[in-house]
Amino acid sequence: MEKEQNQSPKEEKPQTEEKLSANSEKEKVSENKELSPEEKIKELEDKLTRAYAEMENQRRRFEKEKDDAFDYGGFAFAREALNLVDNLERSKQSLANDENLKNSDALKKTLEHLDIINKDLISIFEKNNIKPIDAINKKLDPNFHQAMMEIEDNQKEPGIIIQEIQKGFLIKDRLLRPSLVGVSKKSSKNNKKSQENQDKFENK
Repeated sequence: MEKEQNQSPKEEKPQTEEKLSANSEKEKVSENKELSPEEKIKELEDKLTRAYAEMENQRRRFEKEKDDAFDYGGFAFAREALNLVDNLERSKQSLANDENLKNSDALKKTLEHLDIINKDLISIFEKNNIKPIDAINKKLDPNFHQAMMEIEDNQKEPGIIIQEIQKGFLIKDRLLRPSLVGVSKKSSKNNKKSQENQDKFENK
């Protein structure tokens, strides 16, 4: 009798877990089967709407990439081509500063031809949406200008561009290269006087 009492009953836990999982799967299947035709149609419409939205987003991305490639595909080439404008300007300055050529007809004609070539280049650039940036007498804008030096000028407000060292260009609405410029600043003497006047006013 003691042996029979000491024998533990068989564990039925694993069987109950298996039954529960089987029942839950049956419930899911039954839920899916219980969808009405209207609900199924609505579910399909939602899936189609999401798929269409994704396709539309992909189409827009493709269109933008295509437009960018068309508009800015020659970006690197355009930047290199600006060297022609720079070299022409340097050539003009070099010839104009040559003491042996000053006030000569040869110099005058050469400079006129260089100006014509320069205008033709700028015209070609503009036809391809490459335009020079306005700089002289403009307020310094770090989006388009890069200050290389400060020049004392009491006739203008500080930060006004009064010298253009290298012309900047845009390609459409994108910066091709910034203008290298010199900007105005008040003279040190003028700053001292204004500071002295301010000190006198404050001490009164």
